[in-house]
Amino acid sequence: MAYQKQAAALLLLATLAGACSSGEDENAAKNKPKGLNAEAYIATPQSFSSEFEASGSLLANEEIEIHPEIAGRVTEINFKEGSKVHKGQTLVQLYDGEIKAQVQKQRSQLKLQQNILKRQEELLKIGGISKQDYETTEAQIASINADIAYADAQLRATRIVAPFDGTIGIRSISVGAVVSPTTVISTLQQTHQLKMDFNIPEQYLKSVAVGNTVYFSVAGRMDTLTGKIAAIDAGAEAGTRTVKVRATVANTDGKLTAGAYANIKLQLNSENNAILIPSQAIIPTTKDKKVARIKDGKIELTVVKLGQRTSDKVEILQGLSAGDTIILTGLMQAKQGMDVKVSKLRS
Repeated sequence: MAYQKQAAALLLLATLAGACSSGEDENAAKNKPKGLNAEAYIATPQSFSSEFEASGSLLANEEIEIHPEIAGRVTEINFKEGSKVHKGQTLVQLYDGEIKAQVQKQRSQLKLQQNILKRQEELLKIGGISKQDYETTEAQIASINADIAYADAQLRATRIVAPFDGTIGIRSISVGAVVSPTTVISTLQQTHQLKMDFNIPEQYLKSVAVGNTVYFSVAGRMDTLTGKIAAIDAGAEAGTRTVKVRATVANTDGKLTAGAYANIKLQLNSENNAILIPSQAIIPTTKDKKVARIKDGKIELTVVKLGQRTSDKVEILQGLSAGDTIILTGLMQAKQGMDVKVSKLRS
């Protein structure tokens, strides 16, 4: 009887163990990733020449607002609005009669003190005056010279001149107006050569250099124009990760206008061994871009760095090598480590 009970107990344990083992196998089968049939593409190196399009602005080579250095009343305006002016040309004359009178008075005082000093010099030799009296006169002469230098500077400031060759704009003053250093008289632009500023992503920085040709177009003109890269900013802007580039554009005919919008096309360096894959193979995520690469019959989700795009392909700068196989279909179902079978291989 005891033997029968012991046998029944062993049978029950074996049944329970078998049930547990069966349940574990079923759970393992459920959790195991299912295989995927997908079309694939082999990454092969190829020649690739691309261009980058950007928007830019044409700027005057030099541009300033003309302000007087001192306050005064306008007595002459010696320029025609919208005309060419030359460096050093007098544009506006302020009233200078009072300053000239001061200079004349100071020069008279200077001459008087110089004569006194000359007499004191003779007296000093024979002990007729003290050394202190002689030095006092010298100090007065130095002070008068300083006053004259200041008055001459003020006199020069009454004559407002063009600091460089250029085209002057519309004036905002009239003869008789009292102006101050905050008054804008007009603007002056140098436009025989223009600057063109635009930004490029930092990843293309290695493809541009000072002296490279830039192609661009502007509204109202059907032809393609050119410029030369003159400067590249030292670093990228933290917010946009772009680098500022400046090109120079010849404008001797005066047909281009400062401030105009420019549509720029920048030829990037050709790449003989570029890796291009179909755009549909890219899996966007919140942080980066990935592709589903096939390795040993299983899916390996790989982070890639993208470059230029064409109508249907994208350049891979990092993450893939020549000969790697990636899947093109079933990307929504693709999971890390999933078995994959290639149903069709595209080229």
